Amino acid sequence: MATFTESDDLRGAQFSDVNLSGSRFVRSDLSGAVMRGVYVERVDIDAPWLLEDEGSMLVNGVDVAPLVDAELNRRFPGRELRHAADPDSLREAWTRLENTWSATLRRAAAMPAGAEDVSVDGEWSLAQTLRHLVMATDKWLGGAALGLEQPYHPIGEPNVEYETDGRDMSVFQTAKPSYGEVLEVGAGRVTMVRDFLAAVTTEDLQKPHQAPDDPRYSVTTLDCLHVILHEEWEHHRFAVRDLDVIEARAAKGS
Repeated sequence: MATFTESDDLRGAQFSDVNLSGSRFVRSDLSGAVMRGVYVERVDIDAPWLLEDEGSMLVNGVDVAPLVDAELNRRFPGRELRHAADPDSLREAWTRLENTWSATLRRAAAMPAGAEDVSVDGEWSLAQTLRHLVMATDKWLGGAALGLEQPYHPIGEPNVEYETDGRDMSVFQTAKPSYGEVLEVGAGRVTMVRDFLAAVTTEDLQKPHQAPDDPRYSVTTLDCLHVILHEEWEHHRFAVRDLDVIEARAAKGS
């Protein structure tokens, strides 16, 4: 099987009468791609940034991006509040998110032992996903908004492919923590956001901070909270998707 990596520049390439069935594209930029006369049965696309920067996805001339967004809001009530812009709405958004994650973690707890460490198709396990959300909160609330000198808990799971701010990755724990420890630290970060939102004011939301990914730019407190909400909802979607697969495989094997 042919493999193309970052060193292969395929921008502007033309594929004609090519069989790409079964191909897998990971962390690939397909923006502006044009497909004509293609067979797309059973195609599985996951684009977390689909609606950012007024993005669109045309299928047979129909922009399906807003349709996808509306369906995800229907499947995950409370997700529509991820762009909340005032203190009260943000508090409601976080409460809805907390309740959603609580239900999902209860579901995972009722599954066979070890389900939290199962990786589906090479994606993060539930435990790794929760560790990543710890890192995201530390980065955008602890580091950016609160300005803590050392905001990161060593349990955090960095998304190494996207870490471009020169951070020393050794601040993160390499040994695998117990799931109980992951839940405990994660619960602490949830409380951290809840407590912050309980006291935040409209003026606080507009305070500028140095962007954690690029110090040349600034972000507001509201920007930081929106990143956290986006991360939480997208990774919750990933977690539910994979728990569904794990349950289906278990049922098939029983």
